[in-house]
Amino acid sequence: MNTPFYIARRYLFAKKSTNAINIISAISAVGVFVGSAALIIILSVFNGFEQVVLKMFNTITPELVISPVQGKTFDPNTAYFNELKKEKEIYSYTEVLSENALLRYNDKQSVGLVKGVSPDYLKNKSLDSITIDGVFKLENKSLNYAVIGSAIQTYLMVNTTDPFNPLQVFSPKKKSNQSGSINPADDFTILSIPVSGVFEVQQDFDNVAIVPLRFARRLLEEPVKISSIEINLHQGIKPDEFKAHIEEKIGKDFEVKNRIQQNKVLYNILGSEKWAVYIILTFILIIAIFNIIGSLTMLVIDKLKDIAILSSLGAGKSLIKRIFLFEGMMITMAGCISGLIVGLIFCLLQQKLGLVKMSQDNLIITSAYPVALKWKDFLLVFITVTVFSFMASALSSNLSVKKVNHLNQDL
Repeated sequence: MNTPFYIARRYLFAKKSTNAINIISAISAVGVFVGSAALIIILSVFNGFEQVVLKMFNTITPELVISPVQGKTFDPNTAYFNELKKEKEIYSYTEVLSENALLRYNDKQSVGLVKGVSPDYLKNKSLDSITIDGVFKLENKSLNYAVIGSAIQTYLMVNTTDPFNPLQVFSPKKKSNQSGSINPADDFTILSIPVSGVFEVQQDFDNVAIVPLRFARRLLEEPVKISSIEINLHQGIKPDEFKAHIEEKIGKDFEVKNRIQQNKVLYNILGSEKWAVYIILTFILIIAIFNIIGSLTMLVIDKLKDIAILSSLGAGKSLIKRIFLFEGMMITMAGCISGLIVGLIFCLLQQKLGLVKMSQDNLIITSAYPVALKWKDFLLVFITVTVFSFMASALSSNLSVKKVNHLNQDL
């Protein structure tokens, strides 16, 4: 039997001569319990928000994007790209031609990104979930339609139910005006297109007008070349593995980006916010953990007679030190494990029942705070509490060694 652990366990449940020791020990355990539960709940809520936000972004963001390293456009009619679009792993292969243009509706105008897409773009069944007005429709037989972001709709006040008042799109002509006309409009290609719907994701995406590729080719006077290729894969296909497969054959003139590389800023913000909250709550947890120093200090003073007896029986300094080290660890770890269990139960109830509701004015489509559990978070909280409780307990256990030295000197 582990003697230090056995004695520490007896001390934990034994009656102390001073009731304040029990009170301080209980306060320390409760502090760690509350801190651990709060930390795992907050981290799980951040995970939930991260999933909701990424789900919204992933609706409009493809799994892989191929674009040229230099220049804005490239010719997609090469042997490799013709073979690539036939790969069985690919669910949708969308050719994209995009450029900034001037958008005008009635007497209002704004600059936005015109994104021309091939028919495979509409294979994304989640597009309806981000459509807040009208329908997500780009073509109807020979007619072209545009779907605009909410930022453009808000600024231009576009009415999707008025087919007789289309959106006007202005793009500079590739060849300058040679006719000598003083009319600036002669230097622009001007096309009109009715708006079928409005989508909303986030500010960076909501300043986009999505149109058919054939419309974008006429507008930008680009009959062959495209800006990028967007690829979505069948379920079960790992994007990073397929990305490596493409990079191996595509050469150095093109770059392939996954969703993380396409939205670096978003992923960095989500990660940094979570770590910032973790650090702040960890400092609060440390304060609760270091309350154990006062409890163990009083316990050492209370057990001076026991220390003297153990020392006289031949117990070394390391054994006595480990007794109070185990004592402090048991108090804090009991609070930590209890906190993790309660935090887990609360998160499961929140997932099933939605106990804590969100404001109805929130921009995220969910009525209750989203929660997502990750085993790494539980391991992180457990290791954090273990490390700092060991440090606090070690500091307090050193006092018992000093008491042994004083006793030996007195003897």
